[in-house]
Amino acid sequence: MARTKALFIGGTGTISTAIVKKLAQDPTWEVWLLNRGNRGKEVPSNVHQIICDVSDEKDAEKKLAGMEFDVVSEFIGFTLDQVERDYRLFRGKTKQYMYISSASAYNKPAANFVITEGTSLANPHWEYSRNKIKCEDFLMKKYREEGFPVTIVRPSHTYDERNLPLGVHGKNGSYQVLKRMMAGKPVLVHGDGTSLWALTFNQDFATGYIGLMGNRHAIGEAFQITGDETLSWNQIYQTIADALGVELKAYHVSSYYLSSVGDKYGFDFEGSLIGDKAVSVVFDNSKLKSLVPQMQTTIPFHRGVHIALDYILSHPECQKEDPEFDAWCDKVISVLEETKNKI
Repeated sequence: MARTKALFIGGTGTISTAIVKKLAQDPTWEVWLLNRGNRGKEVPSNVHQIICDVSDEKDAEKKLAGMEFDVVSEFIGFTLDQVERDYRLFRGKTKQYMYISSASAYNKPAANFVITEGTSLANPHWEYSRNKIKCEDFLMKKYREEGFPVTIVRPSHTYDERNLPLGVHGKNGSYQVLKRMMAGKPVLVHGDGTSLWALTFNQDFATGYIGLMGNRHAIGEAFQITGDETLSWNQIYQTIADALGVELKAYHVSSYYLSSVGDKYGFDFEGSLIGDKAVSVVFDNSKLKSLVPQMQTTIPFHRGVHIALDYILSHPECQKEDPEFDAWCDKVISVLEETKNKI
């Protein structure tokens, strides 16, 4: 029996790694990766690799010559020129092109806190999201006009064992916040911590994504893929502190204040907070589940936290300190405490 042939552009990131590993165990799939080969250790031995920088379109075209795929999955397409390149490379050479967009593309704030695929797309606070919208618009235009077989996928906050989801962190990720917790220092939490958020472990995301691969009913459609669990940010931070066995010393700060003072230090909290995490969202996943009924949360956050902490605290390469962010947190707290004392 012929196997279904899938190509992943990228394939070794937080989201895609779980998908690739799961498909590699399925004998009905033939899996290919196109990337620069920088994380070869993450790739299962039976997965084929095309070593190439896809931004070098001529080299990519040469290395893909004569190849056709049932599914092409784009995980590292962030700007319009990148998906235009993909369109040129794969037009007529794939039965399905799956584009990873982002749930941050939804209108902020939306008219209804319950988000569906029909929620309008607009984000004046984050260029990242606006670029994703441009990519979606281009691809859907090609579907309507030419039948280009696109499927749009909008993840929200997906994490794996190598990172923990947090609202406020520096450029090196979550470890410095964990270190502050373990040291008994206060950690910044945006707003009053009561806004709602959805978290998805990458293994659960993989189930939803794979269910759309090769599914003819997914062509020309957009799907959000998130877990069913909804938590407040206070609950998220408390769950992490509980798993560490430490007291949570949450220091709540307005998202708008964090945006204004963070910008001076290169922290884009306007985009990541006001344009994303500061807004309560509850995702209605009924459209996805109508095609992929097996999609459900099998790794709730309290389990995912322990999986991630066990990995991070036993792998020094995940313990990336961020002294600049640490000092910035102390300064923000000091300034606000001084202001309080003057009132």
